[in-house]
Amino acid sequence: MFTPVNILCPRGWRSSDRRAKNRLLTCRVAGSAAGISEFRFETMKSIISFLAGIIFALVVLVLVGYVVVKAGFVPANADSKPTALERWVAETALHAALERDTKGLTNPVQPSDENLITGVHLYAENCAICHGASDAKPSNLAQGFYIEAPQLAKDGVEDDPEAVSFWKVKHGIRFTAMPSFAPTLQDEQIWKIAMFLKQMDKLPPAVDVEWKKVPSVAATPPPK
Repeated sequence: MFTPVNILCPRGWRSSDRRAKNRLLTCRVAGSAAGISEFRFETMKSIISFLAGIIFALVVLVLVGYVVVKAGFVPANADSKPTALERWVAETALHAALERDTKGLTNPVQPSDENLITGVHLYAENCAICHGASDAKPSNLAQGFYIEAPQLAKDGVEDDPEAVSFWKVKHGIRFTAMPSFAPTLQDEQIWKIAMFLKQMDKLPPAVDVEWKKVPSVAATPPPK
């Protein structure tokens, strides 16, 4: 409730005036309207100031980020440890993409020894150089990756849905050395690799024999 603004009332009138009540009502309405307008103005001014502060802070952050990048403070070498921020951004983006893109995605390839053996051979040709053979020994290439490539015979992905492995093989993973195999492998071939990865720790005997035949990619020591 706003206090009437008496300064808006005409001077010289008396309460005994026959039109006093009407004048008093007019003054109070005018005073209330002025108070509301002033309140709205102050509110809008506060909102604008708040938004301007946010915009200013964002501009400062962008400028600071630009200076940090241009000054060479962001590591560009592959032999340094990822920062906590870099790791958080990469992992959060990957998990969100997997959750969104693999919904309802199922393997159309029927499980069989023949399809699993095909998956083993495709893995040997395309994946073993980075993710190792059955001996789980990393190659020279794998040891130099910025993000460590898991040796799948030891750190397998059997707990992952086949759709997740399919997505990773097909699309690759940004910020890592994992490439996209979409240009070189058909979807059916990628599904067979995903099936093999899912069952790597419990392969049928005939398939396991083929898996053990994959040559080791173990790193050789540098010459002395």
